[in-house]
Amino acid sequence: MSSRHFTRIWDLEKMEIEAIIGQALKWKRVKHRGSEWKGKILALIFEKASTRTRISFETAMMRLGGDSIFLSKQDLQLSRGEPIKDTARVLSRYVDAVVLRTYDQETIDEFARYSDIPVINGLSNQFHPCQVLSDIMTVLEKGGDLYRDKIVWLGDGNNVAHSWIEASAILGFPLVICSPEGFEPSEYLLREANDRFKAQIEIIHDPRQALKGAKIINTDVWISMGQEKETERRRRAFRGFTLDTSLLELAHPNAIVLHCLPAHRGEEITEEVLEGPKSVVWDQAENKMWFHMALLDFLLKEL
Repeated sequence: MSSRHFTRIWDLEKMEIEAIIGQALKWKRVKHRGSEWKGKILALIFEKASTRTRISFETAMMRLGGDSIFLSKQDLQLSRGEPIKDTARVLSRYVDAVVLRTYDQETIDEFARYSDIPVINGLSNQFHPCQVLSDIMTVLEKGGDLYRDKIVWLGDGNNVAHSWIEASAILGFPLVICSPEGFEPSEYLLREANDRFKAQIEIIHDPRQALKGAKIINTDVWISMGQEKETERRRRAFRGFTLDTSLLELAHPNAIVLHCLPAHRGEEITEEVLEGPKSVVWDQAENKMWFHMALLDFLLKEL
């Protein structure tokens, strides 16, 4: 049995992405709660802490009529050295889909290679695809135009930035990445995006230049999980990259601000901006659930 997986955005075609987001927007409008997948079970295996990803996936599966099982790595024999491929093959016979939230992307990729059921990337150090497609859903919901509006990623070239690069490449919209020198996204990924899709991605190191006229502004924490030892070095490097009112004034008058949360107020974003009228972060957080519903529906139909 072959199965569709979602380990990174490039696992989907452009038309599939558009259809899934369209379904998510439709279901949100009608507050959909159904029984499409009654009797189906979603397993969530998380090595990293989570609020939004865990609860939104669990709620999404319940809204589709199914059930979910949450497991930390310590709950499984993985913590005692059982091979990933063995766990993948066993769970394929117990449940109907798996969400993995882990450190190494290779863990997700290997799990998918041996799994007969859909495997979804709930976050790795390299990619956060569900986050970015639900963010794009939010942009569209707010009337944004991916192809005409200036879209800026402000901050660390991290896993979320990488998934924005993949989204930009496959959907074909321009993207500005503004990071301090030495904290840019993966050079390999940028080359791959250009070679495969002729991606329109610009790297800028000056936040004021990047924010000028921006209509869609994304930011994220400067210190991700597992980088705590780099805290002081990163805080020094990111001085001037805080999204505050002075930077926001350079943006388009109708700009919107996204942050995937949790937010470190006073570091990557100020309280005033996060709680201000241009912030859409609470709708953005809710949209994870609606997007996850549509994604699960798509992948389970592919079985």
